Amino acid sequence: MRLMQLLAVAGFSACISVCQAEEEASTEQLQVVRTSDIHWRPLNPKRGARGPQAGTLWGDQTQPGASGFLVKFVDGFSSPPHIHNISYRAIVLGGHLHNDDPEAKPMWMPPGSFWTQPAGEPHITSSRGAGVAYVEIDSGPYLVQPTDEAFDNGERPINVDVSNLVWLDVKKAGWGQEPEGGSDGATAQVALLWGSPKSGKPGGTFLKLPPGFQGMIGPTSGRLRMIVVTGSLRFLDEDNIDTEPLSTGSAVELPSDSRWRLRSGRESDCVIYIRASGEYHIERSDPPILGRPPSS
Repeated sequence: MRLMQLLAVAGFSACISVCQAEEEASTEQLQVVRTSDIHWRPLNPKRGARGPQAGTLWGDQTQPGASGFLVKFVDGFSSPPHIHNISYRAIVLGGHLHNDDPEAKPMWMPPGSFWTQPAGEPHITSSRGAGVAYVEIDSGPYLVQPTDEAFDNGERPINVDVSNLVWLDVKKAGWGQEPEGGSDGATAQVALLWGSPKSGKPGGTFLKLPPGFQGMIGPTSGRLRMIVVTGSLRFLDEDNIDTEPLSTGSAVELPSDSRWRLRSGRESDCVIYIRASGEYHIERSDPPILGRPPSS
């Protein structure tokens, strides 16, 4: 499997079959899952506590339907060759992960990297350091199966190292509004991962906010799901009071036809994975929103 440079075009589509529609949002409230709230359980019940552990963020990977979940690996973990019954896409959140053909040389992907794994294709997964990945499927359940059940579903795997991502300013991409350069010259950027945002169907992108970014975000249609990849993120309530910071692996769901105030941490860029049906809108506030910390 060769490392591929991500194509910076709206029509880029990974080799995953995309579900045709998202469920309607069941509430108009912001839905948040923090990493501290996650219940961990064995990813493969046959391996138990010795194997990778899974923590559900949305949906349920053990049941039919789309879902997203975290998987954590101990340092030095390496799986035996295996296949999955369904295709998945994944993002490295921690450590360095290798996912490839059983005979391939190690190709360690750092945080912010993206890969896809077709159903039925034999592969191994290894971790250098304590590894964490976000895994997303369009149909469940997610099962681990032996290689003697391998099959070719016509898809091909992709590994995209974080250094090969292509970033576009949101204003130039037509996805947002910003004062020229903002007050500090930094702008929000997007990188296209899978699907075609202009199609109105589900797709995935990275959104990178510069340190201290403050503004508004909202979907143009359907719900919008966010996973913090690097950095930290806060939302502001109706009184402009900061919520507790969301760290790597935390998940947020925005309801349809809504806009929310947010700010990134001041220490570093904040990269967010976004799954949305169609495009979304990001707008910088300049002068910034005057938020207040939560009361103790």
